[in-house]
Amino acid sequence: MKTGNERGSSFIRQCRGRLIGVLALGALAACRRSPEVAEFAGSYPKEASPDGTVHELRLVAAPSQVALFDGRPFDVWAYNSQVPGPTFRVRLGDTLRVTFTNNLPQPTTVHWHGVRVPNAMDGVPGVTQAPVAAGETFVYEFTPKDAGTFWFHPHLRSSEQVERGLFGVLIVEDATPPPYSRDELWVLDDWLLTPQGELFPEFNTRRDLAHDGRWGNFVTVNGRSTPRFAMAPGERVRLRLLNVANGRVFAPDFSALDVKVIAVDGLYTARPLSLSGFELAPGNRLDLDITIPPDVAGQRFPVVDRFTRREIPLAEIAVEGSRVETPAFDSPARSHVPPWRRSAEETGVRAEFKLNARSGGPFGIQWTINDVAMDHATHALPENRPHFPIGEFSRLRFVNESYRIHPMHIHGMFFKVLARNGTPVDEPHFRDTVLVHPKETLEIGTVAEDPGRWMLHCHILEHAESGMMTVVEVR
Repeated sequence: MKTGNERGSSFIRQCRGRLIGVLALGALAACRRSPEVAEFAGSYPKEASPDGTVHELRLVAAPSQVALFDGRPFDVWAYNSQVPGPTFRVRLGDTLRVTFTNNLPQPTTVHWHGVRVPNAMDGVPGVTQAPVAAGETFVYEFTPKDAGTFWFHPHLRSSEQVERGLFGVLIVEDATPPPYSRDELWVLDDWLLTPQGELFPEFNTRRDLAHDGRWGNFVTVNGRSTPRFAMAPGERVRLRLLNVANGRVFAPDFSALDVKVIAVDGLYTARPLSLSGFELAPGNRLDLDITIPPDVAGQRFPVVDRFTRREIPLAEIAVEGSRVETPAFDSPARSHVPPWRRSAEETGVRAEFKLNARSGGPFGIQWTINDVAMDHATHALPENRPHFPIGEFSRLRFVNESYRIHPMHIHGMFFKVLARNGTPVDEPHFRDTVLVHPKETLEIGTVAEDPGRWMLHCHILEHAESGMMTVVEVR
């Protein structure tokens, strides 16, 4: 049996044989492309396409007091004095110029989760920028390459700063948005409260680290407990779901309503998908296409979380008002998603990441990737970090050696799940975050197109804070 290198050499020799007498280097480069790269073509744009529109935005992080939950005052850290933070809504092609000011009592940064930004705008201290000290200002400027639902949050002491309320939303609309009756956003979160109704003041506790991070005892949607959302009979609604919790996973159930998934982590799916089986892990987003039946006026539809054994109410959809005409248009879920059906034996695995824990470190427990815990105090980059050749297909493997869950997130790229525990999987969508279950081995594929040093980490923020983070390099 030929090795991967032998097969690759044989393939290139065949290509060269067919190209005898052809001097065009472009033709040789095209011949060298793997089938995965050819299948990937047209999945999403390689470059941004600025249209000249610039949004000058202001973002301030500061301690604040806001009316949360049932309207009572609550001490938080907030962007622009609101929780959830501001929703920046732009069109594809628009440029954002965000002047960020840090009025917190500790340094921070802003990471644009899921947005393919220039590396210097990624908001990772010690890797892409210096921390923004208290009282200082930093300007983030970029043109999003993709339409979709994204968000932003600190990437320094995230397990504390996000839990205190620092998160906001970036919605990049299509150049011509589909004509939904309305476009709504639900930000899902949980809060760990004391018996007095205040935020539990200890962070990165041994219990949080030994389990699946910090799970709160109070669940909110858009900062409210079990809110009611009124919708009219016949409305067709685009509903964007975002999980900003430190550790909690949601599995939303919309009862009897006709709900289809049209986008995962910002990118459109290849076709409308059933919501059944989707897990909304920390950092994940789902865009839903919901049609309210015309004959259900006066009815109420509870939305509950079914990830755990205990059903948790999330919200309620109340059908009210007069019937409206349902917008008729083809689903926007018709994206090109490559099949990538070749096995690991055929393509090889470029990098493997073993996920586990050990005793030690400043919190008593360290979560590790390949037995290494990132040192956040020094921001030291790991040695022998994986290298992804730009524009080439890379197959990666996560091996969860622990009994805890790990939503693994990679900056600067989207990827597709290819196999779980050795069994091929053909998900008709991309992701930027995937939940790896206990003792599970998961393989993903990606074509990295944005150069730079990018973080790869668990999005259970306590796990990341205690070391489950590394750097990959695209060049």
